[in-house]
Order: sequence, then structure tokens, then C-alpha cells
Amino acid sequence: MANFVSQLRPIVDKIYFLDNPFVREFMAGRDTVTRVSDKLKQSPQSLPEANSTDSGLMLPENGSLLSLSTLDLAFSQLKDRLQNITLQLGGTLLAPTQRTRKHVLLMATTRTGSSFVGEFFNQQGNIFYLFEPLWHIERTVSFESGGANAVASGLVYRDVLKQLFLCDLYILENFIVPFPEDHLTQFLFRRGSSRSLCEEPVCTPFVKKVFEKYHCKSRRCGPLNVTLAMEACLRKEHMALKAVRIRQLEFLRPLVEDPRLDLRIIQLVRDPRAVLASRMVAFSGKYETWKKWANERVATLNADEVQRLRGNCESIRLSAELGLKQPSWLQGRYMLVRYEDIARSPLQKAQEMYKFTGIALTTQVEDWIRKNTQAPEDSNGIYSTQKNSSEQFEKWRFSIPFKLAQVVQNVCTPAMKLFGYKLANSAETLTNRSISLLEERRNFWVT
Repeated sequence: MANFVSQLRPIVDKIYFLDNPFVREFMAGRDTVTRVSDKLKQSPQSLPEANSTDSGLMLPENGSLLSLSTLDLAFSQLKDRLQNITLQLGGTLLAPTQRTRKHVLLMATTRTGSSFVGEFFNQQGNIFYLFEPLWHIERTVSFESGGANAVASGLVYRDVLKQLFLCDLYILENFIVPFPEDHLTQFLFRRGSSRSLCEEPVCTPFVKKVFEKYHCKSRRCGPLNVTLAMEACLRKEHMALKAVRIRQLEFLRPLVEDPRLDLRIIQLVRDPRAVLASRMVAFSGKYETWKKWANERVATLNADEVQRLRGNCESIRLSAELGLKQPSWLQGRYMLVRYEDIARSPLQKAQEMYKFTGIALTTQVEDWIRKNTQAPEDSNGIYSTQKNSSEQFEKWRFSIPFKLAQVVQNVCTPAMKLFGYKLANSAETLTNRSISLLEERRNFWVT
């Protein structure tokens, strides 16, 4: 045990937390770890992106999974303590009893169309859907850069995911700022993007003069009652969750092998050139250097930013390669889907995804897809889930300068080849829609 603690301590000591009473208690497990740094670091007011996909989550050569078993044991023990405290906060949790209950994880990165694809599950009445709950963990837990801490962050995300899939929504209270009172919060990220959190009885009577940051769009509700949300989760037949912060598929193995979850993982990918073009619009201020370089106002690109792009592509590729190999623990539980294929044939791809998950597709979802994939031109805002999808998915080809597309191609070639994205050898090729940049691929997943 002493050896275990000595191995873990240098890693844990680099993890800083907000001044959150739960987190202090969670990390104060003296029987598990002898001490944790008392340093507290205020989480930055603005993150690099609203949904960060920091390449630090990709393991470098000297931070490989050789350290995963040690860290996994540590976080399992810490997680047990965390769960005990959660139960103390909220009382005894019920467990879903349905034997046929399915759990779906939509695993993606930012600007890959995951909000749009997530609606395929959000619109089905018997599915409890959560939009990016791990956002709260990223906002309140800060990991220094480096391979070991990349493993640590992945394990924290994974263990929170497990509790969420078990409908233990109290787990989120520990990461919401300001800390919820009496299980009520006005600050759950994108609550309005989850139909289940905006339906009765979770939608409580509206309270005047109470500002809810991420309010329901279709109706006015009072602050979110987490207990009611948990009860709603337990009543639903299935659960789905979207996450852009899980980067390594290997980390999810304990969830896949947990008999309570019957988990299905859908990894969504998109042409990295399109992703960059979309991020330059959605997170404009963070890409000023790229724009200036493309317009020849600065001589060079920041090497760290290019390396971050390379890291993002490589982490996505490595996870996809593992999933496509279908190791025994992933057989029948992993599906890779390209956003471009969904945009071209949304209903067909929705049917394939539902078949993969083992959940029956309803006409409610089919109607939503028909309505929201033939939207008028003026409805395509950067966060809109209404898209004239068959026409929109290649618009990026006319918005990204060729020299930026070349940068992406240079650092992301292995991933692009794996997913069937063709390289453009000139600006003319890039903007010529009669030349397809998409290989036809039909066998990304196996039933």
C-alpha cells in the first residue's frame, strides 16, 4: 500500500480543485491517499472553447497506459468514497430495475455535429438524455498538462459517467458552481437541451425573479430539482448521454463490462478540415492567429496550436482503431459513424444507430429528423440543430483558406485516411463540389 501511495502521490498532487466542500472531502480519503495538495486554483472564467477538446487528453509516448492500472485502482477507491458521500448528501439511491434498459454514449469532439446527432436520442420520449454533463467537471477540476494527468482526468470523467448512467445525478451537484442548495440549482449546463429536464414533473412551477442560466426553451420552469430529475431518469426505459471530453476509448472498458449498464458507444467523427472551419466561426477569438496567418499578416503559426491539432486527430484515430478492431470486450458495443454520412442520409443513419443500440426507433424521432434536416437557409446558426443537412455538410469547403486546409491535411493524414476523407491537392480541388472529398465507406461497424 505504501508503494501504491508513493506512485500515486506525485500525480494527485498536481490536481487542483476549486474551493468546493465536496471535492475537499472527496480527496481527503486518508486511508487511500496519505495527503492531497491543499493548493486551490480558481477555474478560469473563460475556457479556450465552450466545450474544450484539449490534446492533453491524448497520451504521449511517455504517458502510455502502463500507468493506467495503478491510477485505475486509485480512482476506484476514491470513487467509492465519493459515492458514499453522495449517498450521505442525497439519501439512498434507487437503481433502475429494467433488465432491458440500454445506455448510450455519444462520444465526439466539438463541432462534429454532436448536438444535432444527440437530438436523435433526445427526441425519443422513452430515453432520458443529458447534454454535456461533463462540462461541469472541466469547469471545476483543473489538471496540469502532461500524460499522467491526462490519464487522471480521463478516469475522473469515466467514474462520473458511470454514476450518471446509474441515474445518480447528485454526483453533478459536487461540480456545479455555485453549489446547489437543497438539491436545487439554476446553473445546470444546457438544461434546455434535454427534453427530460424540461418535462413534468421535473419542470416545476416558474419562480419570478429567479434567473436560470440555461433555461428550458419550450416552457418556463423553476430551478432544476435534481431529485426530481433523478426520479425521471429512473422512470425512463433507456438513457443516452453526449460527451466531448472522453478521448480514450480504453478508459471506458469498466463501463462496457458493467452488467448494470448494457452500454453502447457511438463515436462520431467529422472531416478535421470541416471541424477547424467550424471552430474558427464558433470560437472566433481563439483562432485569430490562424486567421492572421492565412491572410499573411503573421509569418508563422504557433507550434503549440498545430501540435494540439495533431494531438486531437491522433487521439480520435487511436480510439477509433481500437473500436474497429472489435476486441472481445467491445464486440457489438462500438459503432463509428461519420457526420457526413448522417448529413446525407439522416433517417437511414438514425435507423442504423437505433438498431445498433437495441432500442426501437419511434415515429416521434423520424418526424423530427424530416422536419429538421430540410430547414430553410436562414435557420443554420452556429449552434442550431436545424439543418438542410444534404446541402450544408460541405459548406466548409468555401470558408476555409486552402493553406489552412493544408495544415490540417499535413498533421491529420492518418486519421483522414482511416475515416475516408480525401486530401485536396489545390485550392481549385477544395472548392470544386463536383470532386468528392469523401470515400464511400459502409462497413464501419459490425452487428
